[in-house]
Amino acid sequence: MAKVLMTGNAAIGEAAIRAGCQSYFGYPITPQNELTEYMATHLSRRKGCSFIQAESEIAAINMVYGASLVGVRTITSSSSPGISLKQEGISYLAACELPAVIVNMSRGGPGLGSIVAAQSDYFQATRGGGHGDYRTIVLAPSSVQELADLTGKAFDLADKYKIPVIILGDGILGQMMEPVEFNHEAPAELPVRRDALRGAKGRPSKFIKTFTSNPSELEEINWSLFRRYELIKRDETAYEIFLAEDADLVVVAFGIAARIAKGAIRTVRTEGLKVGLLRPITLWPFPDEAVKELVKRVKQFLVFEMNMGQMIEDVQLALEGKGEVFFYGRPGGVIPTPSEVARVISRLYYQKGLSK
Repeated sequence: MAKVLMTGNAAIGEAAIRAGCQSYFGYPITPQNELTEYMATHLSRRKGCSFIQAESEIAAINMVYGASLVGVRTITSSSSPGISLKQEGISYLAACELPAVIVNMSRGGPGLGSIVAAQSDYFQATRGGGHGDYRTIVLAPSSVQELADLTGKAFDLADKYKIPVIILGDGILGQMMEPVEFNHEAPAELPVRRDALRGAKGRPSKFIKTFTSNPSELEEINWSLFRRYELIKRDETAYEIFLAEDADLVVVAFGIAARIAKGAIRTVRTEGLKVGLLRPITLWPFPDEAVKELVKRVKQFLVFEMNMGQMIEDVQLALEGKGEVFFYGRPGGVIPTPSEVARVISRLYYQKGLSK
C-alpha cells in the first residue's frame, strides 16, 4: 500500500479499523478530537460496528467494558483529565480480564491545564492509574507511523493477555501530519473470544464481576494477574537504542521527547561528543534489562521528559545505583527545541569530564 499523509489522530483511527475494531466510545476533548471525528466517519466500514459519542468520559469507559464483555474489539480515546475520569472503569476492565485499547493524547496539567502537548501522565499510565493491584501495557509511539503500527499491536496484546492497553501519545503526535503506511490488517471476521458473553444457550450461565466478599478468592485473582504481568515483562518489553554503541552519556527519553533528543544527539555528535539514546517503546513494562546492559559500559544517564521528572524513577530503579542519573525537563506544555537540549547535553558532558 502506498503511503498517505495523515494526522496522528486519524492514523490511529484508520489503524484501529484495519485491526478489526468494531466499537468506539468517547467524549470530546482537545487535542484528540480528530480521532473521534475519524471514527464517526469511517468506523461504519466494518460490519456490525458501533460509534457512540457518550455523555461523559465515565459513560464511555463503561461502554467499552460492555463491548469487551461481548467479545468485540473496542477502543476509547481522550486526553489527560478525561483519562482521569476513566480510571475506575480501567480498573474494572483489569479486574475482569477484559481487553480494550485506551488512547491518551496527553496535554499540560495538572487540572484542566492547557491543550498543548505534555508528558506528565507517565505516572498515571505506568502505575495503573486507578485503585487496586493492576497494571496496563503502555505503548509510547514517537511518530505517526508508529502510532499506526502500535495501534494494531495494542489490539493484539490486549486480546493475547486479556488486559487494557494504553497508547500514550501527546498533542504534537496527534496533530502532526506525516506519511504513513498501514501494515496491520485483520480478517474481515475476527473469531469471537471464548470467554465472551454471547448468551448461555447450551451451557451454564457465566458471571463476570469485580466484587467478591471472599478475601482468599480476591487474593488468588491478584496473584493470577501478577503472574500474567510477569509474562508480559518477559516477552513484550520493547525499546530502541540509537547511537549508543560507543556512548559515554546516554539520554533516556520517550515519545516526542525522544525525537527532540535525537536531533540534539545528532548535533552534539558533529562536535565529537559520544552521546546515545535509549527510547522505551513500552513504558510498562519498562526496559529494565536494556538499562542494566548499558550501565555495564556507560555510567552517565540524562533523563529528558516534558514533565517534572517521572520516568527518572524507573531509570534509577533499573540502574540499582550503578550509574549517575541527571534530569532535564520542561513541564506544563513547554516544548523544548533540539538545540536547547543539545546545549544541556553538551554542558553536562563537559561538566562530567567526558571529553577527555
